[in-house]
Amino acid sequence: MKAKVKYIDNLQFSAVSDSRHSIIIDADKKLSLDQGSRPKELILMGLAGCTAMDVVSLLKKMRVEFKDFSVSAEAELSEEHPKVFTSIHINYNISGDVDEEKLKKAIDLSQNRYCGVTDMLNKTAKITHSYQIEK
Repeated sequence: MKAKVKYIDNLQFSAVSDSRHSIIIDADKKLSLDQGSRPKELILMGLAGCTAMDVVSLLKKMRVEFKDFSVSAEAELSEEHPKVFTSIHINYNISGDVDEEKLKKAIDLSQNRYCGVTDMLNKTAKITHSYQIEK
């Protein structure tokens, strides 16, 4: 896997990886143009995306049907530099007539076996999770 960032202006960069999809990385208005996500935000989005893909894939294999599904993640940063995530809470929100035991199993498999982003972030952060089922 490879990634490359190219300087644009101020603290703004264009980033591209093997998939050839590019994104803008930027800092806030005090430092730059505020036209893209911050690097740590991208890590948190990557975590939410990784576990969401796992859980949806597992639920489909379990033949669990749902109406809507989302994952949110909230992180706390260390006080001192380098500022790293010290705790992260992931919340899974699903709607439909969902078997709760199958959802719990899918989340557990993602968190403890499949999600590489979770495994990487576990080195510095305590990761917890919760879920809500809306009928």
